[in-house]
Amino acid sequence: MLKTITFKVLLGLYFVLWAPILLVGLVSKRINRFFVLTCASGVLVLARLVAGIRYEIHYPPAEENGVPVAPNGNMRVDGKSIIAAKHMSILEIAVLSTHIHNSFFIIKRELLWIPIYGWAFWRMGLQPVNRTRGATNMQKLTHAVEQKIRDGQTLIIFPEGTRAKPGQHIPLRRGLLFLAHQLKLPILPVGTDAGLYWPKHGRVRSGTAHIWFEPLLPCNASLDEIGAAINRHSA
Repeated sequence: MLKTITFKVLLGLYFVLWAPILLVGLVSKRINRFFVLTCASGVLVLARLVAGIRYEIHYPPAEENGVPVAPNGNMRVDGKSIIAAKHMSILEIAVLSTHIHNSFFIIKRELLWIPIYGWAFWRMGLQPVNRTRGATNMQKLTHAVEQKIRDGQTLIIFPEGTRAKPGQHIPLRRGLLFLAHQLKLPILPVGTDAGLYWPKHGRVRSGTAHIWFEPLLPCNASLDEIGAAINRHSA
């Protein structure tokens, strides 16, 4: 418990110390992104040094049984996709944002109301969503996401909509399917067991968290297929 308290106190102080730096970074979108991602990298360092939490990233094999994996009819030749990830902790947010070049998240609009950090998220180009607006909001969201993807950015979405506990399989939200269908983008599922080491509540545990990138799914994959892929290796 002492390790958990120490880690959470230091993490809170770390975010406070970064606040004025992020405030300065608001003058430029490029500088702001650099500062936010540097802050995320520092979170990973703090987790390793204080809580003893490391991470490993696993990618799907390029071949299956010695036979190259054939692209399906829904795979884009430009390699673009929607990354649909399991959300269990801050760890996978930091890992995905720092390892996937020029990425952006769909986030609750309320997060933009957080002083300084919310402003930095907005300046960075994270896409807010109002969950109460229904179909009209989805059309606006799709248009905004499409513009970002056309600008070379990669969408990362947490289709469960909240952090999950180990062993918890939360039904996926249908917004992921709407975006995939409208934008004709395949889906790249990502699983994790980070909740075993950095849970939503409770004590942190030393160990190596894993991030698993699963094989691409077509844009017309079902929620069950996507959910099964996300949870294949997840805790």
